[in-house]
Amino acid sequence: MVDRITDIWGTRTPFARGESWPVRVDQLLADGVGEADVDRWVQSACVLCSNGCGMDIAVKDGAMVGVRGRAVDAVNQGRLGPKGLLASWQGVATKERLTRPMIRENGRLVETDWDTAMERIVARSRSLLADKGPLSHAFYTSGQLFIEEYYALGVIGKGGIGTPHMDGNTRLCTATAAAAMKESFGSDGQPGCYTDIDECDALFLYGHNMAETQTVLWSRVLDRVTGPDRPAVVCVDPRETEVARLADVHLALKPGTNLALMHGLVRELFAHGWNDEDFVAHHTLNVEELSAAVQPWTPEEVARTCGVEADDVRRAAGIFGTSRRVVSTVLQGFYQSSQATASSCQVNNLHLLRGMIGRPGCGILQMNGQPTAQNNRECGADGDLPGFRNWENPDHVNELAALWNVDPQVIPHWAPPTHAMQIFRYAEQGSIGFLWISATNPAVSMPELPRIRKILASPGLFVVVQDLYMTETAQYADVVLPAAGWGEKTGTFTNASRTVHLSDQAVEPPGEARSDLDIFLDYSRRMDFRNKGGAPLLDWVGPEDAYRAWQDCSRGRPCDYTGISYSKLRGGSGIQWPCNEEHPGGTKRLYGDGIFPSNPDYCETYGHDLLTGATVGPQAFRAMAPAGRALFKTAPYSPPHEEPDADYPFRYTTGRTVYHFHTRTKTARSKPLNRAAPDAWVELSVSDAGRLGVAEGDIVSVRSRRGEIVVPARVGDIRSGTVFAPFHYGYWDECGSPDGRPRAANELTMTDWDPVSKQPVFKSAAVHVERVAAGAGPSAAPTTTASRPASAGSVPVTVGGPEAQAQETFAPEALPAGSAGTVSAGPVLGAAVPATTVGELS
Repeated sequence: MVDRITDIWGTRTPFARGESWPVRVDQLLADGVGEADVDRWVQSACVLCSNGCGMDIAVKDGAMVGVRGRAVDAVNQGRLGPKGLLASWQGVATKERLTRPMIRENGRLVETDWDTAMERIVARSRSLLADKGPLSHAFYTSGQLFIEEYYALGVIGKGGIGTPHMDGNTRLCTATAAAAMKESFGSDGQPGCYTDIDECDALFLYGHNMAETQTVLWSRVLDRVTGPDRPAVVCVDPRETEVARLADVHLALKPGTNLALMHGLVRELFAHGWNDEDFVAHHTLNVEELSAAVQPWTPEEVARTCGVEADDVRRAAGIFGTSRRVVSTVLQGFYQSSQATASSCQVNNLHLLRGMIGRPGCGILQMNGQPTAQNNRECGADGDLPGFRNWENPDHVNELAALWNVDPQVIPHWAPPTHAMQIFRYAEQGSIGFLWISATNPAVSMPELPRIRKILASPGLFVVVQDLYMTETAQYADVVLPAAGWGEKTGTFTNASRTVHLSDQAVEPPGEARSDLDIFLDYSRRMDFRNKGGAPLLDWVGPEDAYRAWQDCSRGRPCDYTGISYSKLRGGSGIQWPCNEEHPGGTKRLYGDGIFPSNPDYCETYGHDLLTGATVGPQAFRAMAPAGRALFKTAPYSPPHEEPDADYPFRYTTGRTVYHFHTRTKTARSKPLNRAAPDAWVELSVSDAGRLGVAEGDIVSVRSRRGEIVVPARVGDIRSGTVFAPFHYGYWDECGSPDGRPRAANELTMTDWDPVSKQPVFKSAAVHVERVAAGAGPSAAPTTTASRPASAGSVPVTVGGPEAQAQETFAPEALPAGSAGTVSAGPVLGAAVPATTVGELS
C-alpha cells in the first residue's frame, strides 16, 4: 500500500546506469469514480513544479474528477508527485474560485460585468499614457501562464505600450538560472536533460532540495541510487534534507557563503590537474583569470569561512574531479542567496573545466522553481526581449520591430529591462501609476512585506489583479479579473529541461472566468493597439494563432520552436527545443559540439561584471572575440550584506515544504495536502533551542529589522545558528494564524538583490529569536521531510498538526464532494509495473 502523503516518492523501481527508467503510472480518481466511469481523458502536464510531468485529466459530466501520469512521457514515465496527484485538479475545482470581475467602489470590491471592468482599466490606461507616457505602466506576471499568454503580454507591453517595466515572479525563483547561463554560454537554455541522471557517475545538488521541490525527479534519483551501480551524491545545504541524508558528502555551509565554497571546489580542480586542458583551450575563454581568482581558497580557508570540514571540501572536489560523468543541479539555495549569479556560474565553470557538457551523464541543470518560468524568459514577459534577443543589439531590436511591424523606437531598449524590485520601487515613488498583476501574489511572496503592502495600498497606484482566487494581493486591487485555470484552457509550456508540453482544455472555467490569453487580447482590442500598417497589433483569434506567432518569433533563435506544432505534441511525449528542420525530433542536450551561442551578433547578452552588475557592453565583448566559446567568470567573495550581530544573532533562511506550492492558493485547497502542513513554523537546531529554552511546539517570536513572525518552533536537524521558515504561508485562509499572529516568512526578509540577476536575497538575513509561550503540543510542521524533528528516528513517521500527530498514520478524512479518491499505479499501455504500488490516498 502506498500513502503518497507519508510515502512521498512512491514505490521504488531501481535501474542501472544506461538503462531506461522503468514506467510506473500513478493515478488518482475521485471517490466513487472508476476508470470505466471516465467520459474522456484529456492530455496535459502538471503545473505544480518545474518538472513538467506529463499527465492526463479525467473528465466526467463536464468536471475534472482525477488525473493519471502519462507512461509515454520521457519526463516522468507515468509518475506524479503528491501535489500533482492532489492539487492539480482539486486546487482548481473549488467553490472558492473567482467567477465574476470586481471593481473597487467606495473602498470595497464589488462584482460587475466584463465591459465595466475592462473599460475601467482601459480608461485609466489611456489617461496615464496621455499624461505621463509608457513609463507609467508596469506588468508583473507569473511562472504559471502558457507560452501563448506570455507572448501576448510581451507584444502588448513592448510593441503596444513600449514600457520596459515588465517582469514576473520568476524574478524571485529563476532569474539567476537564466543569468548564469547567459554569462557563461552567451544565452539562456538548459544544457542538460533529465536522462543525464540515468547516465551519471556522480550527482551534485547545490542548494537544491530536490526531494521536496521536484518530487518526481527525486524519484528518478532514488531509483538510480537504489540500482546496481549507485552514483555518488554530494549535497550543499545548511539543513539536513532528504538529499543530505542520502548524500556521500553533505556540505552544511553557513547561508550566504556559497561563492567561497565554490571557489574552493574550483581551486581543487586546478590544484590536482583534473581539468580537460584540450577542451578548455579550444572552447573557453579566461581560464587564467579564473585560476588566479580561486587560488586563495584552500580547503582550510573554505572551512573557516563556510563552517564546513576541510576534508569534506576535498572529498566533494575529488568526486567531481575524478568521476567520468557528473550531473549538477542548482536551485534556490544558490539563486536566492548572496552573490547568486557568481556562485551559480561556478557550477558552469566546474563542468567547463572538465569538458563535461553536452554528453550523456554530463548535464548542468540550472533549475527553475516554477512550471512555466522558462516561457516567461523566452517570450519577453519578464523584461527580456522575446526569443532570447539582446536588448543592447540594435539588429535584434530591428528584427523584432519588423516581425511586429512597429517602429523600433517603441520597443524599449535604451536601458536594461526593469526588474521586479525596481518596479515596486518606482510604484513606491509614484512614477508608475498602473500595475497589472497576473497569476501571482506579491503581498506574500515578495521580500519585506510591510513595505510591499504599503505600496499596493497607495492611492496613486491603479492595481489590476488577474487570478483564480481572492488572494492577499487581490484585496488591494482596483479591478479584479477572474481567470481560467489549468485544465480550463488550451496552451503550451516548457519545463526546466526545455521540454515543451501541450495542455488541452478539459472543462469550462467557472462562471464568467476567462483565459489569460482572452483577457490580454481583449485589452489590446479595447486599447486599439495597431501596427504601422494600421492592422491590429494582435489579430489572433485563439491560442493556436498565438502559438504560431510565437514560432515565427523563435525562428533562428536558440529557443527555436518552429518544428513543434500542436499536432506533433498530441498523443506522445513532450519535445525539447530547439526543434526545427535541422533538429526535427528536438534536442536532448545543448553544446555537444562545443560551440556556444556567444557570437556577438547572436548572443543574448554581452555579459556583466559579476560583482557590481555593470554591463560589459558590445565593444568590450567583441574585443574578447568569443567566437562560439564559453566564458569563465567569477567575482571576489564578499559576505552577505546583513550578518548576524549581538541584537540579531541568527541567520534566517526561507524555503519550501513538499506539500505546498508558492502561497498555497492551490495546494491548501486540497485537504490531504493542507492537513499535512496546515500552518507555519520555524526550525531551530537542538543546540540553539536548548540555549533559548525552546521546546518542540513552543511559540517563538522571530524578529528582523523589518518585521516579526510569531509561530511554533520545530526543533530539527538544521545547522546551529540558522533559522528556517517555509515561505508559503500568508493570511488568506481563515483557519490560519490564530489570534492574528504574523506568520508570513517574508515579513522578515530584506530588500536586497543580486547585482546581475536582480533576484532578491531571501536566504540571508539576521534575526532575533525568543520564546513567547508554551506550545499546545508538537508544531504543525511535517515529520516526513527536511522539517522532521531532530528525534524523528525514535518517533512514528506522521504528518500534520498535534491531532494528526497523535496517530500512527495519516488520519483519513472526507474531502469535498468530487475531491477524494484512491491513488494507484498500474499497467498502462502494456508497461510492466510493480503490483505493490496500489494504495489509498485520502
